[in-house]
Amino acid sequence: ELVRQGEALKRTEQMVDKMDQDLKTSQKHINSIKSVWGGLVNYFKAKPPESKPEQNGTPEYYANSRLKEAMMSSKEQESKYQESHPNLRKLDNSGSDFGKAELLSSVQRDSYPKNQHLRAYHQKIDNNLDEMSSGLSRLKNLALGLQTEIEEQDDMLDRLTKKVETLDVNIKSTDKKVRQL
Repeated sequence: ELVRQGEALKRTEQMVDKMDQDLKTSQKHINSIKSVWGGLVNYFKAKPPESKPEQNGTPEYYANSRLKEAMMSSKEQESKYQESHPNLRKLDNSGSDFGKAELLSSVQRDSYPKNQHLRAYHQKIDNNLDEMSSGLSRLKNLALGLQTEIEEQDDMLDRLTKKVETLDVNIKSTDKKVRQL
């Protein structure tokens, strides 16, 4: 949603820039109509550079890299989680969860209790804590990416607000000039 809003803000900013350029052109025309000297000044003044046409009417907008990385990482972690979660994975596993306990190194085995049931319970708790840590890390990265994107869009909104205020003043001035003609 933030990326979509960023695209809309970028298009709006480009439209405001185009309106400002059109307003400058119309002010030149008003000066030409107003007096002969205004027409001569406009004739000898350098023409403003024309803006490049937009491709397919939609400008390119790129979300910040931090948000993109966080989204990609989140999708990868989510797929890994779904593959490992007993309620979300497909039921094609023939082995049990207790087979994983045999793969632990001897150092890790020594840290668990000797009782086989307690050991399995502790390992299950550790696995759950690891999954929770991974999920929290994913949420943190997403939050940081969202924060960066929001800050960038806030800066864009500030620029856009200033441009619109300036454009509003110029439009009122041009309207006043046209009414005087």
